[in-house]
Amino acid sequence: MNTQKEIVLTKTIVVWFLAMICCALWGSAFPMIKIGYRLVSVDTADTASQILFAGCRFAMAGLLTILIGSLLNRKILLPSRQTFPMVLKLSLFQTIIQYLFFYIGVAHTAGVKGSIIGASNVFFAILISSLIFKQETLNARKLFGCAVGFAGVVLINLNGGGIDMSMSMSGEGALVLSAVSYAVSSSMIKSFSQQENPVTLSGWQFFVGGLVMILCGWCMGGRLVLDSLPAFGVLLYLAFLSAVAYSLWGILLKYNPVSKVAMFGFMNPMFGVLFSAWLLGESSEAFGIRGITALFLVCAGICIVNRPTPDTKARA
Repeated sequence: MNTQKEIVLTKTIVVWFLAMICCALWGSAFPMIKIGYRLVSVDTADTASQILFAGCRFAMAGLLTILIGSLLNRKILLPSRQTFPMVLKLSLFQTIIQYLFFYIGVAHTAGVKGSIIGASNVFFAILISSLIFKQETLNARKLFGCAVGFAGVVLINLNGGGIDMSMSMSGEGALVLSAVSYAVSSSMIKSFSQQENPVTLSGWQFFVGGLVMILCGWCMGGRLVLDSLPAFGVLLYLAFLSAVAYSLWGILLKYNPVSKVAMFGFMNPMFGVLFSAWLLGESSEAFGIRGITALFLVCAGICIVNRPTPDTKARA
């Protein structure tokens, strides 16, 4: 049974379909977070309240993941004594460090630079998986595919004003640390999911990480005004998308090389632009020549990295 499940989850069409669902959900988070900030009265410069908002989102995502996973498995998903340290490590890198540095970095970095630096997590994920965790082999094809996909992300974020080369630890440096933390968590998920259900890992790491972020945001002076049904609805949707996307992503990482899955991360900004065009009326970037060219480059990069090699064909 496990072998049959593994075969299905390594099929290219299945990986593409599930990964695109994850990226579409994450892409929808960009405009929904903007809407959420407006509904709960959080200023775009109020980093503490943004961290508090994210903490509430992730704690709820953890509870939703545990609840849905428990219903599907017909038992309460609890990490064992042996695997609970994995939950803590994963929570530290996938939620706490990644998002604390992300919100600090975004507050001190221009939007274009932030999006481009954020996309570098795909590079870091492949490098760390290959060179540190030794989970796969690094080759020129993977690097070239990353470069092509990254070019698409850069193109979709350029607005004619160029990119300045300034660098600060509170801005660009924090975003780089966030990207590295995400990359480390990707390899951790692949490694830990061989011993524990990835849905269990995802749910509990979100819950623990969310509680820590709530505490950090509150101690920094963050405040939320969650006094309307639409505000709670947006927060619930953000929690739901995190629960579904990260659980599916963890399952894909369990059965596939990190590079094969991580490459789809370049689609997040693409979906972000499309959903922003739909929900926020920001249509100028989505449907022009630049947007279409950027999408083509990202898809080309994904195809290059996921192109079957003679070895994988022989194993198949």
